[in-house]
Amino acid sequence: MTRTTPPRPLEVEAIFPELAAYRGTTTRLHPRPGSPDISSSSVGGPLLWPSDEPWPVCTAPHARGTGWRPVDIHRERQVLAAAWDRDPESGPTEQERALLAELAQKHRVAGLADTDPLPMIGVAQLYRRDLPDLPAGPDGADLLQVFWCPFDRHGRTGYGMSLDLRWRRSSEVTETLREPPRPAVVGFKGYVPEPCVLHPEQVTTYPFAGLLPDALCARIDAWEETLEEEAAAASDDAPGPPAYQYDLSIPPGWRVGGFASWHLTDPSPMDCRACGVPMELLLTIDSGEWDGGSGSWKPLEDRGLPAHRFASPTEVTVGRWGELNVFSCPVTPSHPHQWSIQ
Repeated sequence: MTRTTPPRPLEVEAIFPELAAYRGTTTRLHPRPGSPDISSSSVGGPLLWPSDEPWPVCTAPHARGTGWRPVDIHRERQVLAAAWDRDPESGPTEQERALLAELAQKHRVAGLADTDPLPMIGVAQLYRRDLPDLPAGPDGADLLQVFWCPFDRHGRTGYGMSLDLRWRRSSEVTETLREPPRPAVVGFKGYVPEPCVLHPEQVTTYPFAGLLPDALCARIDAWEETLEEEAAAASDDAPGPPAYQYDLSIPPGWRVGGFASWHLTDPSPMDCRACGVPMELLLTIDSGEWDGGSGSWKPLEDRGLPAHRFASPTEVTVGRWGELNVFSCPVTPSHPHQWSIQ
């Protein structure tokens, strides 16, 4: 089933013609629960991984022997979803609550040292044929595979993510790994994605306001203030006016290409550490498919459907319900990626 983004509440270039020079595109992935296979782009699905290639592992020193079992996490979500589908007001039954309490227990893996190789979780695989805004990888690679460590125990602060992005030419994979290694326990439930098929849709996008020329950014701010004043004077019950950041520029949800949002922090330079070239947004991994405001980006096909089933279909959580922006070098794709959490 396709997913269709509704028309924007207004034509922003008609109000700010200068934005035409900054117009871009981004491909919304629209992940939804399903049963993907290794030949399809997916989130949380099986990966096209060569049988003779080592699976990505985390070897950074950190505790990794206590956490939740992935199988329990998936079961917990299934029980909750079924309960809310059956009775959105009452939720789980007494028996289901007892099961949920059992599934929520942490487990300990004996004999696991802090530096033992820890299998990373396959988060997503993206075929370039499916996604018009996914650039070619190194040496013409057409498949991007994303992994992360299931624990937040990295970096100088000890509370950072660890990502591993792999590019490959899919045609070169003949024998695939049937049973990839999986971590026995994870440190964060939000790092375990539910299997989702993708419904790619290319849409128009514009840069984060803070990265536009100062004069244009100031005009946008003044325009938004005027709209807010007019809406407040008209009616207290009227829906909020459209905002550049939330309705007109950068869509929420998982997407490829386009522009990064910097709504949590000030814009930070993302220059390639290998060659100094300004990096471009490669991928956004979002905790939600639409925000809790106007919901103007909610696809037409999802209108009227229960929010608890489609607002966060992947069950992935980044930061405190934020988004992860991954950047790549546009000149040399093999150069190391960088990322930012917003």
